[in-house]
Amino acid sequence: MSETHESMVSWWQSSQLSGSSSAYLDAIYEDYLKDPNAVDGSWRQYFDAIRDNKHEVSHAEVREDFIALSKNPFRFALYGSQGAVIDSGSYPDGGDKVSAVMDLVYMYRSIGHKIANLDPLGIKQAQETPELELDFHGLNTSNLNESFNVGIFSDYKAMPLKDILLQLRHIYAGSIGYEFMHLSNMAEKLWFRQRIEQTIPSLSNERKAWLLDRLTAAEGLEKYLGMKYVGQKRFSLEGSESMIPALNEIINKAGEVAVEEIGLGMAHRGRLNVLVNIMGKSPEDLFKEFEGVQSKRFLSGDVKYHLGFASWHKTPKEEVRLALAFNPSHLETVDPVVEGAVRAKQDCFTENPHSKVVPVLIHGDSAFCGQGVVMETFALSQTRYYGTGGTIHIVINNQIGYTTDKKEDNRSSLYCTDIAKVVEAPVLHVNGDDPEAVIRVAGLAMDYRMMFNKDVVIDLVCYRRQGHNEADEPSGTQPLMYSVIKQLPTTRAIYAEKLEKEGVVTKAQADEMAKAYRDRLQAGKVVADIIVGKHERKSRCIADWRPYVNQKWDQSVDTRFAKDKLIELAQKLNDLPQALALQPQVRKAMDDRIKMASGKIPVNWGFAENLAYAMLLSEGFNIRLSGEDSGRGTFSHRHAVLHNYDHSNANLLDYTPLRHINQNAQCHIIDSILSEYAVLGFEYGYSCSSPKTLVLWEAQFGDFVNTAQVVIDQFIAAGEEKWGILSGLVMLLPHGQEGQGAEHSSARLERFLQLCAHDNMQVCMPTTPAQIFHMLRRQMLRTYRKPLIVMSPKSLLRHPLVHSSIDELADGQFQNVIAEVENIKPSEVSRVILCSGKVYYDLLTERTDKAVKDVAIIRLEQLYPFPQVDLGKVLAKYEHITDIVWVQEEPENQGAWWMIQHQLRKVLHKDQSLSYVGRKAAAAPAVGYPSLFHAQQTELVNEALKLNLN
Repeated sequence: MSETHESMVSWWQSSQLSGSSSAYLDAIYEDYLKDPNAVDGSWRQYFDAIRDNKHEVSHAEVREDFIALSKNPFRFALYGSQGAVIDSGSYPDGGDKVSAVMDLVYMYRSIGHKIANLDPLGIKQAQETPELELDFHGLNTSNLNESFNVGIFSDYKAMPLKDILLQLRHIYAGSIGYEFMHLSNMAEKLWFRQRIEQTIPSLSNERKAWLLDRLTAAEGLEKYLGMKYVGQKRFSLEGSESMIPALNEIINKAGEVAVEEIGLGMAHRGRLNVLVNIMGKSPEDLFKEFEGVQSKRFLSGDVKYHLGFASWHKTPKEEVRLALAFNPSHLETVDPVVEGAVRAKQDCFTENPHSKVVPVLIHGDSAFCGQGVVMETFALSQTRYYGTGGTIHIVINNQIGYTTDKKEDNRSSLYCTDIAKVVEAPVLHVNGDDPEAVIRVAGLAMDYRMMFNKDVVIDLVCYRRQGHNEADEPSGTQPLMYSVIKQLPTTRAIYAEKLEKEGVVTKAQADEMAKAYRDRLQAGKVVADIIVGKHERKSRCIADWRPYVNQKWDQSVDTRFAKDKLIELAQKLNDLPQALALQPQVRKAMDDRIKMASGKIPVNWGFAENLAYAMLLSEGFNIRLSGEDSGRGTFSHRHAVLHNYDHSNANLLDYTPLRHINQNAQCHIIDSILSEYAVLGFEYGYSCSSPKTLVLWEAQFGDFVNTAQVVIDQFIAAGEEKWGILSGLVMLLPHGQEGQGAEHSSARLERFLQLCAHDNMQVCMPTTPAQIFHMLRRQMLRTYRKPLIVMSPKSLLRHPLVHSSIDELADGQFQNVIAEVENIKPSEVSRVILCSGKVYYDLLTERTDKAVKDVAIIRLEQLYPFPQVDLGKVLAKYEHITDIVWVQEEPENQGAWWMIQHQLRKVLHKDQSLSYVGRKAAAAPAVGYPSLFHAQQTELVNEALKLNLN
């Protein structure tokens, strides 16, 4: 080993770099990545050699390389042979101190946020941070006047340690606390360092005056409403007023980069302020809502702090459309709904879709860390078919939940925002009483989102001046906090005084701002900078819902499809690449489909469903089908996505035949993350923004939909009645008693029927392939967009009696009621059975086996809207029959019985009676023992067919 290498080995062995000082290595390598010429020549040669050898090296690999190098000094010879010239001169005099200072800088970047001045109330307990003390790094006050070159941070110049410390505290321990060092992407970390550590010019006087004006508006609305409507709930923004200029900054930034729309979602806190001061809602309309004037636009309407709005906002450059989603009291449920709506709009663009529409979500601190749908939405954020190119999250952190301010009771993490780290989102904590810092982080967040297409979080640390609502007295549970708040000037007052001292505005000018705003409010004039009268402006991302308003469910529609064209498309679905090797069972399924397309064997459920999608795609509609296993179908029936059994072919891992039907129509078959709540919310949001897309969500089992019950109750069932929002979402929910226990039997049909009113949605139980084919086509071909809830089959997917012909697909239609299909004379019938779903085939099989000739079976394929006319026509053949029974396999207190019996009785004449046959009432949807299930099923079938009466 050469003398140079020997000296280097000695240096490595004695140096802090031998595995103990990663910060120094981090800094050098980061500086090298930013500018190779900025580091010492020997370091540059060393890194060049590594990169040349490994082509592309991660930061972690380099750090591991250093540590390994220190453990095996003879490796220097190897690196030397690769052209890395490393000698003792590469480490300057006083190197140990340099690395110690580097460590200090690293720690400020990593945890400086812990000592930042974030709490406007000044009552938050200081966190222990020994890592930010000099002695932790082997330094002391005697080193303060010594100068150190710490790379980028000191602009590659020597700087006294005391000045380094002052600069570190100014940047990382001021009104902003930065969390970005957890990011694994080096480019992102370098970007933040450059943006954070560069000299920031002061705001111009014009910008400061603008900022005061925005704070004046935020405070002015709350004061006005507080005086005018004393004690009424408004969930005010008082204490969090800086959010309004933060939103303005994001919108203005959006205009600079030609963003066409911002999709907003938020809960109650500050919504009225956003509606008036950002969205441009007329104050006069808001006042009417406070005074109880009812809108005639919606059937039921909603409270004012749940309402949404849309408008065009002026910015110094481009105009930006704002769309604030309606949101119920289930605070964070709106998150995936907004993401879905944004994704639908982004899908309208072929180039840079993520740069055209940007989602912004506003959260409460306790809801952000406490409600699981937030994490589920983060889990969607970087996936292929749910990503929206990053969301800007603003957390209104008033340091208190509903009435819980103790961290040890409120959450298990240091910050309420720590959940965002699951997707490595940077977090920018900021003191809400420093509005200049607030708009700085707002701009930084927007720039980061547009640069890296990832989520970013603004933690707006503020307080709540009123209680949870204006009728609540908070001092009963937080006496200390509210004793401070009562003495605290408002954010606007603090900033106005600051500007007055700086000579930017006089007190008289500040007072005039407040008076001018109040005068506009009193006059009922729009106070936001929007474009009035341009709500109907054309934009590629705005869907035209007018053709679908006030449509009737029973409108006639032709779902037929030319047989020759149908066969042609069927064959196209079976035209697969030669290189696609299929797993044997899948191969058989596809071979059968070739026979179905030629009419050699009947069409089964899976192929009929695929054909429905193919027909719609050929007609210009889009298809979006998602679920935890929707590509193949939970029960391996759909096979819409075919996977290559020959995994060596990297160019053809899978193949989706439907994507090759029409290149001008989008088709996405998506295996989603293991979530019902967020995914269903996302698909609902997507469907609300894309009326020409058939959006379907399939549950793995129908029972699992109850984990998304909030989306069903608050949005899918009631969205139109409350807010006038239309949706054509289809939910495919596998349903049926098959002896698989309580969690694999019921999609809770009764719950959906209970939610049905005013023709708000459709509930169907199709029992043939032709029915699913025409039902899906009907969903799009009608100018009628209502959610469609499908109790879809499981065992029927392969039942020998469940098939249809090509002719039934080509020439048929969806039948709301299917009459008796066997050759049973009505005059010989003594009982009529009404039923839905799988139990029909149990009844049919037993009736055939036992040669029962006096019982007719009628199927209700649509349970809501109830097909009273259609059922009446079918039952007209049996006017002489008095014995009518409803048969179901669900327990008596579940299924359809209790929800539709009054509708059934309306169809019967006075001499006919209606009775129930089925399982007895139960708490669980189904029994868990197969033997007990079969005994119950046999009993109810026999009772229905009168076989146990002998």
